[in-house]
Amino acid sequence: MNNSLVNTGRLLVAGLRALLVLTLFTGVVYPLAVTGVAQAFFGHQASGSEVRADGRVVGSSLIGQQGYGLDYFQPRPAAGLGVNTVNTQYKLILSGATNLAADNPRLVKAVERARAEVVRVNSTPDHKVKPSQVPADAVTSSGSGLDPDISPAYARLQVHRVAERNHLPVARVERLVREHTEGRTLGFIGEPCVNVLQLNVALRELTTGH
Repeated sequence: MNNSLVNTGRLLVAGLRALLVLTLFTGVVYPLAVTGVAQAFFGHQASGSEVRADGRVVGSSLIGQQGYGLDYFQPRPAAGLGVNTVNTQYKLILSGATNLAADNPRLVKAVERARAEVVRVNSTPDHKVKPSQVPADAVTSSGSGLDPDISPAYARLQVHRVAERNHLPVARVERLVREHTEGRTLGFIGEPCVNVLQLNVALRELTTGH
């Protein structure tokens, strides 16, 4: 038999063995090991950082949702998000912002309209919101459009409306916001924030008694 054919056959067999070994370790063993470690030590995060209420999953603390009624705290705007007719739970097919420059007339007008709406919605007979009090995150979407957090300033701005609509003392709702305000990561990374979903779950528990 031709030596070149023998060598070619040996190389082919060796290549197949290498492929099988690499497939086994990188495609099966390694993913299973990583998944097992993640579930054992970081089970909540590995499962999607689910938030539960009334005995069921109502969302993830990592993904912002839209559609809260005015009895609840509102998230950041979600301009730029695509929709589809398949995923009926979140109705999102992609994420993203408007991609408009800061001085773009369309964006400027959108921000002005949003600011006026925030002032109108959050003003109560006993508390009038001023346009200068509206923070940037109340009228602009994040880069992904899925930011689950708002600034403490935006959460505080909504306190009077939420308190009035839920027949709660303003001081109690203010305390709820403080309890759900997270500081900077490691004390110096990022900015303080409030997770909207977790805050609204706590608000629901407060108003329903469970």
